[in-house]
Amino acid sequence: MPSSSGLLALSNTLHVKSYVDSEEDEFVDAYEHQLEERELTVSLPHTGMDIMHRRTDSMESYPDMSSESESESTANEARVYTTKTSPKKVSATHRRTASQDKSRPLNKSVSVDSTSQQQQLQQNSGSNSSLSNLGSQTRTGGGGRKRRKKIPEKPNISLNLWSFMKNAIGKELSKIPMPVNFNEPLSMLQRIMEEMEYGEILDQAARCQDSAEQMAWVAAFTVSAYATTLFRVGKPFNPLLGETFEFDRMDDLGWRGISEQVSHHPPALAMHIEGKDWSTWQEFTMTTKFRGRYLQIIPMGIAHLVFTKSGHHYTWRKVVTTVNNVIVGNLWVDNHGEMEITNHFNGDKCHLKYSAYSYFSREEPRKVTGVVTDKEGSAKWVLTGTWDQKMEAAQIVHQEESNKGKPVFETGPRRTMWKVRPPPPGAERMYFFSQLAIEMNEVEEGVAPTDSRHRPDQRCMEEGRWDEANRVKVRLEEKQRESRKLREAQVERAKAEGLETPQYKPTWFRKERCSVTGTVMHRYNKMYWDCKARQDWSACPDIFL
Repeated sequence: MPSSSGLLALSNTLHVKSYVDSEEDEFVDAYEHQLEERELTVSLPHTGMDIMHRRTDSMESYPDMSSESESESTANEARVYTTKTSPKKVSATHRRTASQDKSRPLNKSVSVDSTSQQQQLQQNSGSNSSLSNLGSQTRTGGGGRKRRKKIPEKPNISLNLWSFMKNAIGKELSKIPMPVNFNEPLSMLQRIMEEMEYGEILDQAARCQDSAEQMAWVAAFTVSAYATTLFRVGKPFNPLLGETFEFDRMDDLGWRGISEQVSHHPPALAMHIEGKDWSTWQEFTMTTKFRGRYLQIIPMGIAHLVFTKSGHHYTWRKVVTTVNNVIVGNLWVDNHGEMEITNHFNGDKCHLKYSAYSYFSREEPRKVTGVVTDKEGSAKWVLTGTWDQKMEAAQIVHQEESNKGKPVFETGPRRTMWKVRPPPPGAERMYFFSQLAIEMNEVEEGVAPTDSRHRPDQRCMEEGRWDEANRVKVRLEEKQRESRKLREAQVERAKAEGLETPQYKPTWFRKERCSVTGTVMHRYNKMYWDCKARQDWSACPDIFL
């Protein structure tokens, strides 16, 4: 962790100011020395970080690598000032356009119908020609195949969620059978890979020579992964043990990935994605807390990212997702908590705070703020934005002392690190899918027989045949239970004969201890793409009907 001397004492307050052009040039003389300030609060990395949280990953307990998941009261908060002044007072390198200084209006109504949701999506993704924004660039087709632009519209079939959830209060929801009526036609294996919607940010980060700037890009990427959750209240299909999903987008997007369900109890999946200059992997499992009015989804496991040329190795944990209005009203999603990203190569850190939504707060909804520090704890970059719209970053270029003895940081111009893309036309009638999500479940030849695209209940649901989907889902679950009974019987026979107890082994991942974090997790065994090239699927289990 950064030293306490570098991060300041808990009682200290951090001030950051960014010089910009005056919006009213004709009043420059009159307002040459007048400052107009907007206050911003960010969270610094914790000075101790010695609190141990017992959280399960690969059935092993280990220290929590995030700042926190449920409680949001332990951070060392800092005050940031964005300062406006006359262009005569500052050099041109510190100027920022007025359009970059305007924040979007607050939207206090989060429980809205589909029409309002679509309007809000369009508003959030509205273009701003003054912003140089990598994340908002549309994908060019490249050399990839032509992919579909829509899926069948969601049928208008209503079902009372509370009638199923009322008996689940205080229970682990992953173990409770649910009809497909509450699902979206994607598996969790596909949903987790949708975090690559803005994977081009990692290509930009790979080109950075400055490690602190690279950290700012990595932080923006982690935030962008939540943009697709705003109106996605449908539950992904729980993958069957051994189910897989591959997505080869090397030709057009510059990356390809494979994910597999590696454990059934507890449910856990492993994913590995490789780009041209980077690779990222994670083992994902979660715990849920249902308290009647809301459902909390608490992710477990650590996400990893490595840049090939520099060897910079980043890790982070995900924040909590809460689904609100489970009993009455329209469902809506909030992401909140604190995330700490660590560069294990040189000790750089970024502490991000996702502010929980509050109707009574004057802060912008879905706000995210953060600070990048080096290994000595010196602040280098400040980040601000929202997880549903965009993230901006400003480099700290000068430090001085205020008249109260507290440090003041002057920043350069803000840079837009990521901005949400416009939703596909008619997204509100297609489960609010992103374009990448629409493409994920398209039938594709040559994939493994265990691929989620082959899952029959999910396919029936996508095609609008929900009654048939529910019947097929029951048959699949019965087949999975029979397979589990066979494995349990094998274990009992081995014990009775004094033999080594057989353990389930995934097809494309293997357990190993991470040299960076010290935790045991499932890592890619580097066999899938070779087997696909040969169309050798002999190692795949028979899991579908």
